[in-house]
Amino acid sequence: MKKTFVFICFLLIGISQVLYAEKPKAKHVVLIALDGWGAYSVPKAKDIPHISQLMAEGCYTLKKRSVLPSSSAINWASMFNGAATEIHGYTQWGSKTPEIPSRVLNKHGVFPTIFSILQEQKPELKTACLYEWDGIKYLIDSLAVSHHALAPDYANHPTLLCEMAEQYIKAERPHFIAVCFDQLDHTGHDAGHDTPSYYDKLKELDSYAGRIMQAVKDAGMWEDTIIMMTSDHGGIKTGHGGITLEEMETPFIIAGKNVKRGGEFEESMMQYDTASIIAYIFGVKQPQVWVGRPMTQVFK
Repeated sequence: MKKTFVFICFLLIGISQVLYAEKPKAKHVVLIALDGWGAYSVPKAKDIPHISQLMAEGCYTLKKRSVLPSSSAINWASMFNGAATEIHGYTQWGSKTPEIPSRVLNKHGVFPTIFSILQEQKPELKTACLYEWDGIKYLIDSLAVSHHALAPDYANHPTLLCEMAEQYIKAERPHFIAVCFDQLDHTGHDAGHDTPSYYDKLKELDSYAGRIMQAVKDAGMWEDTIIMMTSDHGGIKTGHGGITLEEMETPFIIAGKNVKRGGEFEESMMQYDTASIIAYIFGVKQPQVWVGRPMTQVFK
């Protein structure tokens, strides 16, 4: 009798854990990612009200580390792929295909991304990725995304990606959308990191983040949405790719439905943990090959 009782208790605990793991934290996730956004800039920036609002209303770290080298394609891949260079195989600044064979391939013949595991486990979800750098499309598994699109010629039309995101969110109400800006990285390369031009551009991008947040409200999604902001890498002087903390440390900010008003968290976070957090929010199981882990402490 005692053994039966113990067995039933363990069974009920196991069932409750499975059900809890599968329960989404929010219906929608909006990821706003700024290429070349170094964490060093956040305390120095004087006029970023929307970023500051998210930090005050949610949780954040200024010590999320990139994988090495601290370059673009490698870290965008890690952000969406939940794994590091050695496993997903993208090793160069502009990688379009892995230079090292990916450890595992999904049904589309590429390393599993957050988009592909959402498609496989929750095909009813509508996903999107909008971007200014054309290289992004090679890293997300475009066959697994409901909609993806490039904002061309943003040097002459800097508001275009923001406008595309506003329109898509209000028209389609996606469950997961990643909006990837490239402008800050170009400012870092041209004018330099930690310069007045860099902070002017960050202020401009903060205004775009505010417009995207307003679009979420206009779409009637706000109360059931988690907003995340982060970056692929930082920079120093006019470059990146090295091993300085200015190049490697990036912000990660999360706020919204079921997120604590917890302020800065001290736990270690890596680039590939971003994908794991998104998987955790939607209650999907991440592939064994992923090494990322969700920052569960930021949730209620």
